[in-house]
Amino acid sequence: MEITEVRVQRVSPGNSLKAYANITFDDCFVLHNVRVIEGNDGLYIGMPSRKLSNGEFKNIAHPITAEFREKMTKAVLEVYEKTPIMPGQEAEI
Repeated sequence: MEITEVRVQRVSPGNSLKAYANITFDDCFVLHNVRVIEGNDGLYIGMPSRKLSNGEFKNIAHPITAEFREKMTKAVLEVYEKTPIMPGQEAEI
């Protein structure tokens, strides 16, 4: 499975959430609302999730292997670094 497009939209500065990304795979499937988050060890991506009735969050979709997670992270963060800081502007590969 190849990542064929990544779009990133930065959010207003001031908290740990830095941006949202949409990732397209093989030009035929898209994953929306992947989050770019700044943690204690740097930037990472968070998968789309939903809140359960008990208050916990559960991922809607996620990579199964560490290798594919790394591939997704690298692709998203490369585009994130090129994305203008002004909200509403997108960068893509």
